[in-house]
Amino acid sequence: MFDDIARRLIKALGSSGEVPGAIMAADIPAALTRLKQTLATEAATHAAEPRQHDESDEPTVSLSHRAVPLIAMLEAAQAGDSYVMWER
Repeated sequence: MFDDIARRLIKALGSSGEVPGAIMAADIPAALTRLKQTLATEAATHAAEPRQHDESDEPTVSLSHRAVPLIAMLEAAQAGDSYVMWER
């Protein structure tokens, strides 16, 4: 994942954004809730903005779409009562 996107998602979890870092097993449910709320807010904000398309524009990948693997990992960690850590 690109550094700037990864840091945005880490911050959306409620973490400082520092790398390396970790979320303890007991903190994963709250972090997952914060992440999903942030993604929902961002999606609503972008849906309300007028779209300007230029045929030469590259398609954009939403933050919600980029977060799918992270959400899956957090849900698996939550189910397994495990922690999640990240590094460069």
